[in-house]
Amino acid sequence: MSTRQQLANAIRFLSMDSVQKAKSGHPGAPMGMADIAEVLWRDFLHHNPTNPQWANRDRFVLSNGHGSMLIYSLLHLSGYDVSIEDLKQFRQLHSKTPGHPEFGYTPGVETTTGPLGQGITNAVGMAIAEKTLAGQFNREGHNIVDHYTYVFLGDGCLMEGISHEACSLAGTLGLGKLIAFYDDNNISIDGHVDGWFTDDTQKRFEAYGWQVIPAIDGHNPAQIIEAIKQAQAEINKPTLIICKTIIGFGSPNKSNSHDCHGAPLGDEEIALTRKALNWDFAPFEIPADIYAQWDAKAKGAELEKAWHEKFAAYAKAYPELAAEFTRRMEKNLPADWAKESQAFIDHLQANPASIASRKASQNAIEAYAKVLPELLGGSADLASSNLTLWSGSKPIRATQNVDGNYLNYGVREFGMAAIMNGIALHGGFIPYGATFLMFMEYAHNAIRMAALMKQRSLFVFTHDSIGLGEDGPTHQPVEQTSALRLIPNLNTWRPCDQVESAIAWKAAIERTDGPSALIFTRQNLAQMDRTSEQLANIARGAYVLKDCAGTPDLIFIATGSEVELAVKAAEQLTAEGKKIRVVSMPSTNVFDKQDEAYREAVLPSAVTKRVAVEAGIADFWYKYVGFNGRIVGMNSFGESAPADQLFKLFGFTVDNVVAKAKEIL
Repeated sequence: MSTRQQLANAIRFLSMDSVQKAKSGHPGAPMGMADIAEVLWRDFLHHNPTNPQWANRDRFVLSNGHGSMLIYSLLHLSGYDVSIEDLKQFRQLHSKTPGHPEFGYTPGVETTTGPLGQGITNAVGMAIAEKTLAGQFNREGHNIVDHYTYVFLGDGCLMEGISHEACSLAGTLGLGKLIAFYDDNNISIDGHVDGWFTDDTQKRFEAYGWQVIPAIDGHNPAQIIEAIKQAQAEINKPTLIICKTIIGFGSPNKSNSHDCHGAPLGDEEIALTRKALNWDFAPFEIPADIYAQWDAKAKGAELEKAWHEKFAAYAKAYPELAAEFTRRMEKNLPADWAKESQAFIDHLQANPASIASRKASQNAIEAYAKVLPELLGGSADLASSNLTLWSGSKPIRATQNVDGNYLNYGVREFGMAAIMNGIALHGGFIPYGATFLMFMEYAHNAIRMAALMKQRSLFVFTHDSIGLGEDGPTHQPVEQTSALRLIPNLNTWRPCDQVESAIAWKAAIERTDGPSALIFTRQNLAQMDRTSEQLANIARGAYVLKDCAGTPDLIFIATGSEVELAVKAAEQLTAEGKKIRVVSMPSTNVFDKQDEAYREAVLPSAVTKRVAVEAGIADFWYKYVGFNGRIVGMNSFGESAPADQLFKLFGFTVDNVVAKAKEIL
């Protein structure tokens, strides 16, 4: 048996043994892709195990994330901080080796994968970031951004519709440094895929504009090497390498079968596999000479050292660019950010305007993007409606504006959101992308993944309620804002005017530990008067906008376009001798994180008479008003009609809000 086969077998047996010890997992994919992984990681991948965050490393994404023991074995063998004990803790509580690869848990894992199709889509985002960052920073003779994005993916990834969205755009953008390996083993959980997946994958990807290298033997190192060289030689197209493999390679009775896809092989079958592959070592035992050949620490250190030498020459020639590159890769905001952003907010408060919050959002982008060159915008074919373009927008194309700052994602909401996550993971950019709020449903799982990975992806949603009007209930969001609020670690903002909109944008940009959803209206909103204290408290998620002397008889809580409604209802009740407080709550998530004293100051527990007003699903608001409170909200889908008629039809009027309040006063 060749040395390469034994090096690949180290992956196979670490994977088999870890899955067996955990009594769960997916050994088939690591066993089938071990030969491809050995060639890629030992001969081509530029990485440094002692510094997994090296800026110019190649990115490796295991899109078929159920095969997680493949990447854990690779990380362990090549010298990352993933020990043999970590492998023995595979799938156990708080281990570095969870069931699917999770960003932030394991050094060297570039993204969380498992929801199939999202890994390849993250990788498209990484490749976009690499190409665009290179366009913005590289100069003749100084290629400081110059690396590949490699992806492993399987049948499941290609069956998921998001792979079409992402790979179509990747071909259009000519992402020549994106190289994907398709594990074409003809097996998924339910068995041989011939009954449900017979696409001509080669023709499909050629139609996208990819280079396709078909039907190589995924167990033949010479063919794998030649394919990777051919992929690297094509600089204008992404490449798909179709690798014919045998799932569970080496297992005498379970290979080439779904029996090894998602279950341990069993002690008896593992023993037979050891014999079949001439592996005469105990579970979790790797010979020293194999470790030595896998160890990438010295090579990685040399690669990084050489890059730092190149960067030093770059910094000498272009000191300002070098400083800016470092700032952006370290995710620091510009030195003048705080001053400039606050000056913009103060200007808005001093110059009232009644405009749609989607327009207020565009104004905020215009102001902030001039300070933040790392903002990388985009929209899912709705830029003229979402108002995400600004005067300095420069749309990125395959061969033009490669140093641009705006992506036309096309009608690809899910793909857009997952690509944004890849851009954020790569570093150097703060991505924002927009669609109608209704269509966050298509993107929901990628938004959830951003929250899970704590990435600064900014999701912009406009046309936020029945106020959308004539397009009707198919386009009118009802439950979507509440659904976003329920995603852990996602900060959702629904501002009531141009000032709250600017502060929502500022808070989202300054947040480094997770994504934000920014929700804006189609219709104009009146600007609220505020004191400096109220202005400062907007960033706390909720604040007292209008108050009374002494303890309130009743508190109105409202967001977005309904804040003005609550204020007018409060004015009417105040004229009738009632003591009313109005709380604007642009972000329930942020408010809930405030200290108890602040939350009590805004919503005192002694005041139990409360009315929430929002043109969204009513049920969400019981947590703030209690079961004895009242909610002016939606309990059905909308209708097709002009917005003013719809608001009246569904009870979003001053008279109805006052009537609801009087029910409990």
